[in-house]
Amino acid sequence: MKFDRRRFVGTLAGIAALAVLAAPAQAQTVGKDYTLVNPAQPTENPAKIEVLEFFSYGCPHCADLNPLLHAWVGKQAADVALRKVAVTFGRAAWATIAKLYYALEVTGDLARLDGEVFRAIHVQRENLFEEGAIMAWAARNGVDQKKFSEAFNSFGVNSQLRRGDQMAQTYRIEGVPTLIVEGKYVVGGQNFNEVLANADKLIAKVRSEKAGKK
Repeated sequence: MKFDRRRFVGTLAGIAALAVLAAPAQAQTVGKDYTLVNPAQPTENPAKIEVLEFFSYGCPHCADLNPLLHAWVGKQAADVALRKVAVTFGRAAWATIAKLYYALEVTGDLARLDGEVFRAIHVQRENLFEEGAIMAWAARNGVDQKKFSEAFNSFGVNSQLRRGDQMAQTYRIEGVPTLIVEGKYVVGGQNFNEVLANADKLIAKVRSEKAGKK
């Protein structure tokens, strides 16, 4: 599912409270339930079924999806791996919060504070789009200031930032959140429930495809 990054409006708005229901593998319609990535892209770990989420902390729909997505991932089998990619679409403000994501990953605080970043921006209306504000927020939330500052401005984090934008271009990402299964299926759906149910079906499809190659 894709959203116009200029407007952040679409069919997902207002439905974040929907329950996520598991769905069995069944026939799906190309162009409706999913679209194909052409050409398909390699995944990070061939031993896993990779689910990519292209997202931004600045996107309200990403904020709505985030808790549902993490609950969904927690119910997946061990062969499924979620990888999140923070994108900027060339925006300086979004680049700053993408660096926040990658820096929290480096310091080991991401699992604890991922949801808190969304809450700070979209519920508490904090301005986390400037480095100084981010440093102050991180300190208030128990992040080691020296470690975080070094990570935030590190070569590694800046490399991840560039790689995320390169991946967004390769996958032709036009809006967020967008889910990709196994580097080749862009998940579609009219609401969060349907998107995650379709992701379940695509995971089952990939699992079957992999089993057929053995």
